[in-house]
Amino acid sequence: MTRVSLFNSPLLLGFDHVERVLDRVAKSANDGYPPYNIEQRGKDGLRISIAVAGFSNEDLQLSLEDNQLTIRGKQSEEPDRVYLHRGIAARQFLRSFVLAEGIEIVEARLDNGLLHIDLVRPQPANVVRSIKIQSGPPSQASTIEASGKKAAK
Repeated sequence: MTRVSLFNSPLLLGFDHVERVLDRVAKSANDGYPPYNIEQRGKDGLRISIAVAGFSNEDLQLSLEDNQLTIRGKQSEEPDRVYLHRGIAARQFLRSFVLAEGIEIVEARLDNGLLHIDLVRPQPANVVRSIKIQSGPPSQASTIEASGKKAAK
């Protein structure tokens, strides 16, 4: 079956990146384990808190690739442990978040069964440039031909 894209219109050229991001978001929606919160922290900060009770630092892995934050968790089995009842599953997980351009990871910290990932979106500095205004006819060096190349001197 052929997949129909929202960005299939000839009027929407150059939106391939957006379509790839939407595909990654759709693939990252999994069974809801582990649960997580996303909260606003100040004007430019965010925090992702993931419930990872029973996981240690060694059991967790964070990676960032092409604006996709991926958290993997895998607990190691202890073969010498004998369970009479096992109600706490030692299951692995993969949770992904697609981050907007410019968002940076400040810190990741494991605290009381919660993995806190602090993010910040730095505000771009407003750059004001002063441009000198020339008078008279344009110089030959600044003349631009129709082809987009500078004219030869």
